[in-house]
Amino acid sequence: MDRAILAMDMGGTQLRFALFDEEYRILDRQAEPTHPEQGSQRVMDRIVSRMRTLGEQIGWDRVRAVGVSAPGPLDPFRGVILQAPNLPGWRDVPVADHLRQALRCPAFVGNDANLAALAEQRRGAGRGRADVAYITVSTGIGGGVISGGRLVLGHHGLAGEVGHITLEPQGPLCNCGNHGCLEALASGTAIARRAREMVRAGARTLIDELAGGDLERITAELVHEAADRGDVVAVDLFRQAGRYLGIGIATLMYLFNPGMVIVGGSVAKAGHLLFVPMQAALRERIYPAYWQDCPVVQAALGDDVGLIGAALWARESLEE
Repeated sequence: MDRAILAMDMGGTQLRFALFDEEYRILDRQAEPTHPEQGSQRVMDRIVSRMRTLGEQIGWDRVRAVGVSAPGPLDPFRGVILQAPNLPGWRDVPVADHLRQALRCPAFVGNDANLAALAEQRRGAGRGRADVAYITVSTGIGGGVISGGRLVLGHHGLAGEVGHITLEPQGPLCNCGNHGCLEALASGTAIARRAREMVRAGARTLIDELAGGDLERITAELVHEAADRGDVVAVDLFRQAGRYLGIGIATLMYLFNPGMVIVGGSVAKAGHLLFVPMQAALRERIYPAYWQDCPVVQAALGDDVGLIGAALWARESLEE
């Protein structure tokens, strides 16, 4: 067989691995829990062990490079995780150097949302378009921008953090320490938090019934289920989130004038519940010239977007 790329998508709860051929077809995949509480050294040792097992299936002489999609903020130029909120205690972890030394193979690390943007532009919903903005709405909110066919990284490689645009200066506290970030207003975590507040305040809603009266069981997925059943409170929660996302996307359009905006992540699966108010807010706040030829669409690559992005990042970094 031809040469291969080994990719990993590093999440706070799961590590996902895949071996790609040169056409970006997955030859094999594996997964295991992250257990970040074990500390970065033990987790990195397990990652190396898993990668060795995958690489040995085809022979390490055929593995061109290793690519890693990881939570930020991180330095993609050095491959260092600076501080990841969903990896407690991980500070200044030199992931790329660790993998290079242990595997004796080129290794490259990129921010997960940035690499998802790269994957969607190269292989997904944005294929064939040179200027694409991507936003992922999940537990948090991240993003990435492709301009002129190249991923926008910025001076320190920290560009694309659309989730931390401030929309409400006196708004709810965000994990980053700021108040009123887009992430604190429209992420899955924000939707669930607001739903709990509504139930606690006595709102009559199916959300409480679906949660069995247990506030801790309320998630964005549960709110989505209630909204699909026509629950007015749940529908309104998605309307609020959609409007905030529309404002955030309007900001991206003014800054980068993309030819397409792609929205991914688990919350985007709510479809029209989110997209209708998002589009309405967007068109209220921006000149038509920006949105008339710029479709806002759902992402196409699903759960494999991080793995595909990591493989692309590794190969393209190697070839630069």
